[in-house]
Amino acid sequence: MRQVVFAAVAAAALAAAGAAQAQMPAPAELIKRWDKNGDGAVDKGEWTAAGRPAERFDAVDANKDGKITPAELEAAMAAMRARGG
Repeated sequence: MRQVVFAAVAAAALAAAGAAQAQMPAPAELIKRWDKNGDGAVDKGEWTAAGRPAERFDAVDANKDGKITPAELEAAMAAMRARGG
């Protein structure tokens, strides 16, 4: 009986993780939502206004130009997924 319960809990956890990932908007969509000046990228002010932690901005801004592009956000999200978080 315990094995059946464990298997059910594990399946539910995997399904929930998959559903959460499926609901995550694409990086380009997030940039569109957060990009208030319409330049196609997110600056630090837009980033923090969207509720994102200021200390994470520099880690996502790979080329250090002061803006996060959809490609930079996608790379950061992929790295986070690869780390399991």
